[in-house]
Order: sequence, then structure tokens, then C-alpha cells
Amino acid sequence: MAPPGTGRSAGVEPGQVARTHCQPAGTVRVRPKIVVHFSRYKYSSAGAFNSVSSSWTEPTATCNDDGEDYAAFWVGLDGYNSASVEQTGTDSDCDAGSPDYYGWYEMYPANPVYFTNPVEPGDSMSASVAFSGSDTYTLVLTDNTQGWNQTETENESGLDNSSAEVITEAPSTQAGPLPLADFGAINYSGSTVNGSSMDAQDPTQIIMVGSSGDQLDSTSTMDGSGDFGNTWLAES
Repeated sequence: MAPPGTGRSAGVEPGQVARTHCQPAGTVRVRPKIVVHFSRYKYSSAGAFNSVSSSWTEPTATCNDDGEDYAAFWVGLDGYNSASVEQTGTDSDCDAGSPDYYGWYEMYPANPVYFTNPVEPGDSMSASVAFSGSDTYTLVLTDNTQGWNQTETENESGLDNSSAEVITEAPSTQAGPLPLADFGAINYSGSTVNGSSMDAQDPTQIIMVGSSGDQLDSTSTMDGSGDFGNTWLAES
């Protein structure tokens, strides 16, 4: 499903979270909350969400070997103990030792759609997902540096709208999480939920860990403006 010659290897779904939250009770445990492949702030309450947004500077992928590593940065609705995710964002990956940058959107369980617009490290990115009462989802990804905007409108009925999140993630295949690309650090700014600062809604911080239980990145506290950051620690 992936274009040849990119970091989007066959079966890889950047931005994919739901491979794990289809498991009983998801992969989230009692405090401290831990999941196997993403770090985020999320806010969860059934049927409570109609929008989420955030901005970031696209991180540089440091490719330490000739392998395939992946790091996705996105905003979305659902995905926390639900069977769908409505999401859009970017990747900073390593494709056979070379950096690979791109944008995408996804209405899981449908496959992701990759944008052909250029994305470079240091680009100023903005992303949002909004739901209207007509069962319409509007997903917007903007590269303010390159001067492009992708607005996607999808009609879906019966989705939960039960969580909103801003996420740094190691994408997954059917077999599980992929190695996390060394993205250095990313800072999310102005994160909002339902038009207000995400911080004001007492979000839950979730930390990314590898299969061995090692922490893969750190997640800072969120300030009153909805700003926070992730720093890479390990690939798996």
C-alpha cells in the first residue's frame, strides 16, 4: 500500500494506534498509565469531543544505522478504548538509513492516505480534526513553511468521539510496534480540545515504552497554553 522508495514499507501504517486498543481493555493500565507505542496527552469522555488541534516543528530524523525506523506526530479524535481513530499528522522516519518526511491522514480502520506535498525538518506544522453534527469529520494538515494545506472531509456515522489526543508514536504493523526513529525532540504548542486549551481539561499523560518495558521517550508537563514536549530516548 506504500509508495516504493519511501519509508512507508509494506504493511506499515504511520499514525496507526488501533492495533492495540482493539485488545481487551486496550494497552492502558492503571496509574501510571503506560502504552506500548505512543506518548501523548489525551482527554477521554464518551461522546464529549468535537475538535482537537496542535502545532509543532517537524523534527529531524537521525538515522543511526541502515535500518527502518519510524516516528509519527499527530492529533486525533477517538483511539482510546474505541474501534476507530480519526487522525492527521506527519512522520520523521528512517528508510534504509536515510531520513524520510511526509504527511498523512487516516480514518482507521481504513488505511492511511499519504500526501505528496513536501515536508522538511524544521517546517512549521499545524493539524486539526473536527466533527460536526452531520457526521462529518474535517481533517486539516498545514505546512506553514512550505505553504501548503490539505483539508480532507470524511462522512462517518456512529463513531464514539470519546477521546481527543496529541500524540508522538512509533507506528505499528499487524505484528506490533516498529522501532522508534531518533527524532531528537518535539514541542507541541497551543494544543486545544473543543476550542479551549487542552490543559484546562485535566488531560492524562501517557508514556511510550518498548516491549522490554524500557521508556522510549520522555513527556514533559503541559502548561496552561497547551504546550508540552517529547524527547527521544531509545528505539525499542
